[in-house]
Amino acid sequence: MATEAEALRLRVRSAAGRATVIDCGIEARGGMEAARLLAEACMAGLGRVEFVPGSAELWPGPAVMVRTDAPVAACMAAQYAGWKVHHEQFFAMGSGPMRAAAGKEELFDKIGFRERPDVAVGVLETRQQPPDEVLQSLADACGVGIDRLTVFVAPTASQAGTVQIAARSVETALHKLFELGFDLSRIESGFGTAPLPPVARDDLAAIGRTNDAILYGAEVTLWVRGDDDSLRTIGPKTPSSASAEFGASFIEIFKRYDGDFYKIDPLLFSPAVVTFVNLDTGNSFRFGHALPRVIHRSFAE
Repeated sequence: MATEAEALRLRVRSAAGRATVIDCGIEARGGMEAARLLAEACMAGLGRVEFVPGSAELWPGPAVMVRTDAPVAACMAAQYAGWKVHHEQFFAMGSGPMRAAAGKEELFDKIGFRERPDVAVGVLETRQQPPDEVLQSLADACGVGIDRLTVFVAPTASQAGTVQIAARSVETALHKLFELGFDLSRIESGFGTAPLPPVARDDLAAIGRTNDAILYGAEVTLWVRGDDDSLRTIGPKTPSSASAEFGASFIEIFKRYDGDFYKIDPLLFSPAVVTFVNLDTGNSFRFGHALPRVIHRSFAE
């Protein structure tokens, strides 16, 4: 991406003895291909992201498709935005393989995948350029020299930011299953689609649209091993419809809790539809349903 920055409409900030920062949408124009590649970078290159025709019932336009044969490494150890990056007035949600290099989150105690690499690559969801102090703290946490750190930045209300969140359909399914106590090592592969929202006027509106795309429009298929009974038991709890909050737009829910993300029912954060395909028994189980009316209202506001 740095090599083809001009064609991808990116801005690259790099100098000897400093981190490389690739701007995908703050000052840079970015675009669809930059967005697609950013979404793949979030997954540590262990997944593929494409634009495919969407469901006309959900929303006219493209959908974001993601697939991976390394779902736990790609989605939980890399793509999940589990790193809150704070420094004075700067805040960002961090994702990408740098999380596995730092390995500070408790979930790594259960999923494994901590590593000590020679380089670190991360993604910051933010509207601010990261100051040098933030970049140094990231490098230190990852155990690499500052010149061995590459960070992508993009705000939510940008083409790149919107796509990389819509590409989290499989990740949200895995995270929900993790919270429910499911053994993620049983999952062999993942495939998901979500409608691509229009780029919103501001980041708050973009957060609403991208969450609604997953909660009310995403469909995920997981290929798993093991018994059928456990799938029948956990299946109804997996899609977003398992939450009592299901049916309201994310912005409505967000305002209901005075903008405190962590007061929202955690059972809500999952795809609208999840299908389990059991590779050992040949049986499939589908749970949940999409809600086009919420998608239409959210994307049109």
